[in-house]
Amino acid sequence: MANELDELTGPVNEQGRDVNVIEKQLPVKVGAGSVIFEILLWVLGIIPGVVFLIMKVKAGAYLRKLQQKIQHDASQIDNYLEQRVVILQNTAKLLEKSIDLDKSTYTQIAALRSGTSTDSDRNAVANEIDKINAQINVAVESYPDLDAHKEISEAMQQNSYLQKEITAAREAYNDTVYRWNQDIQSWPTKMIVAARAGYTTRIPFTASQEIKEKARDILF
Repeated sequence: MANELDELTGPVNEQGRDVNVIEKQLPVKVGAGSVIFEILLWVLGIIPGVVFLIMKVKAGAYLRKLQQKIQHDASQIDNYLEQRVVILQNTAKLLEKSIDLDKSTYTQIAALRSGTSTDSDRNAVANEIDKINAQINVAVESYPDLDAHKEISEAMQQNSYLQKEITAAREAYNDTVYRWNQDIQSWPTKMIVAARAGYTTRIPFTASQEIKEKARDILF
């Protein structure tokens, strides 16, 4: 039998293909088959019914703990985002002493300190921080002498470090979200519990279109 996917003979898309995360939460649903399954367990005897009931209780506890883990991972991202906003604010103040930085930058940074309430808000804040960071980098690059400024140099290094920490925290969050999305579709126990609780899939963090386009730029 030939390979269903043959990397030697194609078909191949020579232009490549970009991918995007679908911004949609899917509710967990179970059909009549799941109800029949549970009824049959009780028909077979009290023990199978009780065993499955205990399994559902444990599954419910597991999913609630996993939700707390997602909240913890999201909080880590918030902490790093807050620190990065503070660093950018300090950097902007330092630059103000040396160059005429766009005044709207301060307003933008101040607005980002209002906090986040949802995953989409958090993603939007991260994208805005990246935009402001790009503005500051352009300003610094326009004045090569600023590289020698110790305080500015240290602030830029701290900003770069926090950017890496945010990336790592995002990966941890996405890993937990991936586990959640898998587990709530695990039939019968977790899927039935998730459907009865009204749970939905969760959306991982994504890069903005602007960041994707910059990643394609030739940097060297």
